[in-house]
Amino acid sequence: MVCGGFACSKNALCALNVVYMLVGLLLVGVAAWGKGLGLVSSIHIIGGVIAVGVFLLLIAVAGLVGAVNHHQVLLFFYMIILGLVFIFQFGISCSCLAINRSKQTDFINASWRVMHNETRHELERSFDCCGLFNFTTQYQDDASCDALCKNRSSTCQMCGEKFLKHSDKALKILGGVGLFFSFTEILGVWLAMRFRNQKDPRANPSAFL
Repeated sequence: MVCGGFACSKNALCALNVVYMLVGLLLVGVAAWGKGLGLVSSIHIIGGVIAVGVFLLLIAVAGLVGAVNHHQVLLFFYMIILGLVFIFQFGISCSCLAINRSKQTDFINASWRVMHNETRHELERSFDCCGLFNFTTQYQDDASCDALCKNRSSTCQMCGEKFLKHSDKALKILGGVGLFFSFTEILGVWLAMRFRNQKDPRANPSAFL
């Protein structure tokens, strides 16, 4: 069977959808890791990446079923939805990469202000730091901070710098992975369109599939 035939297109589409499933799981996992920091949970972009990952996972399953069964309707909707996912994922990935430290600092300050004191203390213990930034209302000499660093030294590192370090890493990973794999979705649309218009050699040769 020459490359580009029915079997080749079917296998390529199946393999691509398996990759999409792995990408969806990767996006959800990395975004959940960033969201699990507690601080970046307020950044809506990370929630959007999680939604894209789950949606891509579901679409990959539908594409895999459509490819195996050569289901015309399922492949049609697969092409349409995958194209929309590409547009959305491309925009989200670019947004992740475009957020600079100043914007991240604004998000961090806004999140810190609306947090309950219990949440702040839990983050301070988890990251072993006190306060956020020098220009916030909570300073590193805050008596309510019970991080371990206060027992080792008279001063503690500010939490804001640690939060920025982790959020930077999470956003770069999310943006890079999402941007790289978003272009493969164009390949998925093209393969599905081509596969739909091919005839199954094992079926009735007079039937258009």
